[in-house]
Amino acid sequence: MAGRQEAKQKARETKEETKPWIRRFGRIGYMSQGIVYALIGILALFAAFQAGGKTTDTGGMLQELAGMPFGNMLLWLIGIGLVGYVCWDAILAIKDPNREGNGVKGIIIRIGYGISTVIYASIAFNAIRFAATNHGSGGNSEQSLSAKLLSYPFGEWLMGAVGLIIIGYGIYEFFSGMTGTFLVRFKTAEMNKHEKRVALHAGRVGLISRGIVFGMVGFFFVLTAFHSNPDEAKGLDGALAEVSQQPFGRWLLGIVSIGFILFGIYSIIRGRYEKMSFGKNT
Repeated sequence: MAGRQEAKQKARETKEETKPWIRRFGRIGYMSQGIVYALIGILALFAAFQAGGKTTDTGGMLQELAGMPFGNMLLWLIGIGLVGYVCWDAILAIKDPNREGNGVKGIIIRIGYGISTVIYASIAFNAIRFAATNHGSGGNSEQSLSAKLLSYPFGEWLMGAVGLIIIGYGIYEFFSGMTGTFLVRFKTAEMNKHEKRVALHAGRVGLISRGIVFGMVGFFFVLTAFHSNPDEAKGLDGALAEVSQQPFGRWLLGIVSIGFILFGIYSIIRGRYEKMSFGKNT
C-alpha cells in the first residue's frame, strides 16, 4: 500500500514537471504586474507634486500609456504578460502549490488569489483591447462590479464579504511587509547581497503601501454593502484620492506612490527569483 502511494506521488510530481511553461508565464506575469504598479505609482507621484499627473487606477494608467510613444507596444507586452500572471494566480487559488492550507488564513489567501485572477484577467483583456483597437472599457469598473453584486439575492452580504476578504488580504500583505516573511518564498541562494537588500526593502515598503490601500478599497466595498449604494465603491484611484485629501495628503500620497513604485520593483525581482513548486524548476 505504501509503495503504491509513493508511486502515485512520484507520478503526480512527474506530471507536474512536464509543465515548465506555466512557471515561465508566471514569472513574466509577476514582472508585468510590477510594470503596472510602477506606472501607477509614477502617475500618482506626479499628481502628489502637481506635475501634470493624476491619481489613477489600472484603467486610467492604460489610457495614459496608450498616448505615449511606443505605448501600444508596451500595452501588448503588459497584456500578454499579465495572462501568465492570471494563469499562475489561478493555480495558486486552485492547486495551492504554496500549501496555504484550508485554515481560515489559508482560505482567505486563496480566495484573494481567486479575486486577483478575475481582476488581472480584466486588466489583461483591457490592455490587449487598448493595444488592438485603442479603446478600452469605459466607466468605473468598481462601481459596475458593485451594481452587479448588489443586483443578486443577498447582494449586500456578498458585497460585504468581498470587502472583508479584500481587507483581510490587505492586512496579510501589510504584516508580510512589516515582518519580511515574503522573502521565505524567494530563491535567496541564487541572489547576491545587493538583490537581497533591494528585494527586502522594496518588498517591505511596497507591501505595506499596497496593504494600506487594499484595506481602504475593502472598506469602501463594505460601506457600499451597508448603504446599498454602488457609487460608494472605489478602487485604487478612489483610495489614492482619499489619501490625498487627508491632512498632509500631498506628502502621504507621495509616500504611497513611492511604495507602489517599490512594489513594482519587488514584483519584477519576484518574477525572477520566486520559488514556484508547480512544474519543473526554471
